[in-house]
Amino acid sequence: MHKIETMNIKKLLITMSLPIIISMLVQALYNIVDSIFVAQYSDSALLAVSLCYPVQTMMIAVACGMGVGFNTVLARYIGQKRIDRANLTLIHGVLIAILNWLIFAVLGYFFAEIFLGWFTDDLNIIKDGSIYIRICTMASVGVFVQITYERIMQATGKTMYNMIIQAAGAIINIILDPIFIFGYFGLPEMGVAGAALATIIGQITAMLIGIFIVKYRIKEVRFDFKNFKLDKEIIKNIYKVGIPALLMQSIMSFMTVFMNMILKTFSEESISVFNVYYKLQQFVFMAVMGMTNALVPIVAYNHGAKKIDRIIGSVSFALILSTIIMGLGTIIFQIFPKQLLALFNANESMYEIGIPALRIISISFILAGITIVLCSAFQALTYANTSLVITLLRQLVLLLPLTYLLAKAGGLDLGWVAFIITEGICAVISLVCWFKIKQGLTKEAF
Repeated sequence: MHKIETMNIKKLLITMSLPIIISMLVQALYNIVDSIFVAQYSDSALLAVSLCYPVQTMMIAVACGMGVGFNTVLARYIGQKRIDRANLTLIHGVLIAILNWLIFAVLGYFFAEIFLGWFTDDLNIIKDGSIYIRICTMASVGVFVQITYERIMQATGKTMYNMIIQAAGAIINIILDPIFIFGYFGLPEMGVAGAALATIIGQITAMLIGIFIVKYRIKEVRFDFKNFKLDKEIIKNIYKVGIPALLMQSIMSFMTVFMNMILKTFSEESISVFNVYYKLQQFVFMAVMGMTNALVPIVAYNHGAKKIDRIIGSVSFALILSTIIMGLGTIIFQIFPKQLLALFNANESMYEIGIPALRIISISFILAGITIVLCSAFQALTYANTSLVITLLRQLVLLLPLTYLLAKAGGLDLGWVAFIITEGICAVISLVCWFKIKQGLTKEAF
């Protein structure tokens, strides 16, 4: 029997989560280092790459969102011991990844200048940005297939391999960045194009390692093209979970844009503070997000195997771990807000706005952790629409108008309280939904 079905649930969740958390940390560090090298080349290069960032974010959102749908369906079939269906799902997942790559390749090639023209009139920045977008989108097969293969590893409980392939891709990217950007070792100086090439080479390397690992180390499933044909049920089930997950992955990007528009009416420093907060909170939320990435296949597998007690046990333990992690994050933000802001060369104005902001917003961390864990469980149990609605409430529908109204009524310090109110409401809704779903699962068991 598979370890997802038999291993002690607490040990299982921890051992599957840690490699994912570490790999996410590696990716976060890579993003920071990548920006440093580009900034050293020129300010305009940094601006060009920054304007392209939403495109990269959207590609990852699509890849990860559809990966959740693929992961859920694959893990469920493995849990049901329907290996023929699992193998068929494997092929469909890769085909969907390739289709998504082709869509972004076409959009990137034809619409790069139009997209960049929305943000700047500087022809040099549009030129550099277009080069970057075209390279990253037309060669994005690496990121789409890599993430699909990572989900195969997660669905089979082999998350240690996730860490290996992500670390390999990130390390290669970091090594190649300065070589390609500045033209070391006899290579021509390529600037922004060099940064894009380093990125896609890292992604393609990670993809190839992932393909090798799945072929030679993952025994639960295999590619079997014998008598292959498209299966409408598998495609429907992948998209049923994947599209809401994709939308949830994208919501944060839209929230940041709209929040900046709101904060701009108060001061530029408040926008800086919010973006600093966003970068800092990622290192707190990262652990919980890594854990939920492990939770999804555990819940989906045991749902397929009809091990209801293990589903409830894993979600309950995830809630406990989330509370501990988010609690520690809250303590750090409460005690060291000035030191955290100093990492970003904050001035006195930023300290004045940022110190109370970090302290107020961090009160919502534990509540946010509850919602994140439960929304992941909802996805794995095919209640993806419930997860989507709660995420929309949390990131857009409640948060943005509340922030605006409270800030207008009592200043920015009161505006930050919107995070606490929003996360509180969404945590309560999530708990009520989980209680009802849990009752249904218990009835299923009997």
